[in-house]
Amino acid sequence: MQKISFELEVYSFHIDFIGHVNNTVYIQWMEIGRTKLLKAVGMPTQKIFQQGFAPVLVQTNITYKLPLYLGERVRVEVWVSELKNATAILEFRFYNEQGILAAEGWQKGLFVDTQTTRPRRLRPEERSLFAPYVHSTVDAQLANSLVSMP
Repeated sequence: MQKISFELEVYSFHIDFIGHVNNTVYIQWMEIGRTKLLKAVGMPTQKIFQQGFAPVLVQTNITYKLPLYLGERVRVEVWVSELKNATAILEFRFYNEQGILAAEGWQKGLFVDTQTTRPRRLRPEERSLFAPYVHSTVDAQLANSLVSMP
């Protein structure tokens, strides 16, 4: 299984009145991770939008374990834990400079038709693009079987 992994720096505009990274910043970092994942699988948002569909969020969950502070580097990891016909659940982990887990979360996304805003199922060839990033035994087996389809 592959993960998207990248680093970010904590800037002053990320800090809240208590002196650590504000909770809303993690959602922005998740957006960066989703964008990087879609690009990595060959489905960058601008390309799929031109094709008439787009990813939208339906749920976000974050558990904060320890604070991050100004000037720190944060390592973010993202992968797919569930891939269905029109939805996916992405998992996120945020690590401080010492490699200690600072926060973890997940987001459920839905692909929609941009004209109707109704759910849009991924075609088998689109689903197969996600296979390297799926980390769930059932979904990984399904994704891998799609890759081997004639």
